[in-house]
Amino acid sequence: MEQVKLALRSALPFLIALPVLWGVSEVLRYYEFTSFQYILMMAFIDVILAVSLNVINGFTGQFSIGHAGFMAIGAYTAAKITLAARGLEIIGLPPGISDQVIFLLALLAGMCTASIAGFLVGMPSLRLRGDYLAIVTLGFNEIIRVVIENTSFLGQATGLSGLPRRTTLVWVGMGAMATILMARRLVGSTHGRALLAIREDEVAAEAMGVNTTGYKVRAFVISAAFAGLAGGLLVHLIQLCTPRSFTFVKSIEVVVMVVLGGMGSITGSVIAAFVLRFGVEALREAQQYRMVLYSMLLIVLMLTRPTGLFGTREIWDWLPRLRRNRAEGGAR
Repeated sequence: MEQVKLALRSALPFLIALPVLWGVSEVLRYYEFTSFQYILMMAFIDVILAVSLNVINGFTGQFSIGHAGFMAIGAYTAAKITLAARGLEIIGLPPGISDQVIFLLALLAGMCTASIAGFLVGMPSLRLRGDYLAIVTLGFNEIIRVVIENTSFLGQATGLSGLPRRTTLVWVGMGAMATILMARRLVGSTHGRALLAIREDEVAAEAMGVNTTGYKVRAFVISAAFAGLAGGLLVHLIQLCTPRSFTFVKSIEVVVMVVLGGMGSITGSVIAAFVLRFGVEALREAQQYRMVLYSMLLIVLMLTRPTGLFGTREIWDWLPRLRRNRAEGGAR
């Protein structure tokens, strides 16, 4: 009975979010707010990327700048599956539902291949720390991009075109919610406490018996898997899978979101992803100066709030404090 209650409690956020996202999507489609809907979907994808990278950079205290590489692996895996399965139908299911099930399987496959890549990269490199780890992840990002550009099976520099439009507001919204819940459950678990101990003092954590390398590899695998999910959603939104979407600049964009929101804050990553996405769209005419704007933003942020907008705090940490203050005010 307790297991059933736990399962229902875990599924409740998704059961609530699903009709809400579907309703918002239908309203936007009815009023033909296609541009706003597209930006909103891109913002949700950014949330997946920022929160998943926060598992490494925020919770574990490492510094990875190769998130776009894992994103590319998941994107190409999902794209190849959906292209190969075009025209196929699962027996016993209507065509529309069959397409969605195939898309779900493609996204899961992308997450698996990205997590395997995260494991392969993490095992030899996560014995490194600080700048050395950043250089390794940057090199991995560039290796993946160059390999894709020189592999005919993956379309080389042209990429894979003609992908079916499978990504919807419901898909990206549910993906973002799954990523947020993953991060929140992780940070509150035994594994999460070990990651936080590594962030605070890796030498002390190792002296206390924490397998620092093992936990860092696990964090890398989890983060890479959700980066692969974001990649699969992205390419099925723009209907094009090209290595130009997964360059070093993309990795830096995600790092900026994490630093802006606060290293270790899930809430900060979510808010920063939305702020930067809508801010970039508002300054579309200055797109060529995007990296300059990001650099200026980071400089101002480091001078005014070195820990980011939220630091390591979460919005739900303030709710008990607000209730307590109201209760004390009512008692007076």
